[in-house]
Amino acid sequence: MAPASDSMNDGSDYATPTTTKTFSYPLPPASNTSTKEKTYYLSELRKSVVKLQEEVNGFLTTKMEEDKALAASAGMKADDQAEEENYGEEKVEDGS
Repeated sequence: MAPASDSMNDGSDYATPTTTKTFSYPLPPASNTSTKEKTYYLSELRKSVVKLQEEVNGFLTTKMEEDKALAASAGMKADDQAEEENYGEEKVEDGS
């Protein structure tokens, strides 16, 4: 397995027409020297993944609520279940 590089700390971007959000959690440098260092790195990676998941879920929940409020103000009723299942996905039209 190749060692992780510092470039992995760049993060990921989520962009909409009105918002851009960068999700990023720095990690310690990966080391291939000892089991203790590898264990520490993997522990930090796991913690970062959990934090990232919580942050992304919170952000998307907020965006869904904003979209729902905009739809309500425009007199439209949102299908909550369909929106949650497809949020952030491109809607593909069925050609049949």
